[in-house]
Amino acid sequence: MAGAMALVITMAVTDDGARAGPGDKARPEAQIQKTPDSEEIAEQQKEVLTSLFERLEKEEDADAAKTLEGAIMKLWLRSGSPTVDILMEQAVEAANEKETDTAIELLDAVVELAPDFAEGWNKRATVYYMRDEYTRSMIDIQRVLSLEPRHFGALSGLGMIMREFGEDKAALAAFREALKHHPHLEGALKAVKELSVSVEGRGI
Repeated sequence: MAGAMALVITMAVTDDGARAGPGDKARPEAQIQKTPDSEEIAEQQKEVLTSLFERLEKEEDADAAKTLEGAIMKLWLRSGSPTVDILMEQAVEAANEKETDTAIELLDAVVELAPDFAEGWNKRATVYYMRDEYTRSMIDIQRVLSLEPRHFGALSGLGMIMREFGEDKAALAAFREALKHHPHLEGALKAVKELSVSVEGRGI
């Protein structure tokens, strides 16, 4: 999940920058094809993410923070596999068309093929949330956070689910954790302002 749960999910692209067409259905049983230097690229991506988060956590300007947020989310969408990228794009398209059964089926394939790809779990958590399947969404969010503890979107999504369950104290903690990594996350800021009053009797 990203931003205020990112119900309209950002589209992914394949490694060569081309989008898959609606008729180009990727097969879930297809094998992931990694480039020879994929491990080196993944390591470089981690370093860039760390740098972006260091800047985001200290950024005082909201517009600049939004730019950093976009850069981070773009990196999160890079699976390192053309097969997974195609599956992700098709899942996004299905989710945006409210074809959630299809989206879940495609995302099941994503997490099976790439279990260490946090954004696959995050997208499935988002679709489960869209279907009001909050427990399943929360399970996937926990997997996201085990892979990427700084995932402010997943933390915000966890906060939203906790509010649905009436667990305002846990929701407040989740939103505050999201703000540690993204101090300008609008949905989380609003939620903390509301919850800090109901839980602690005071504002932020």
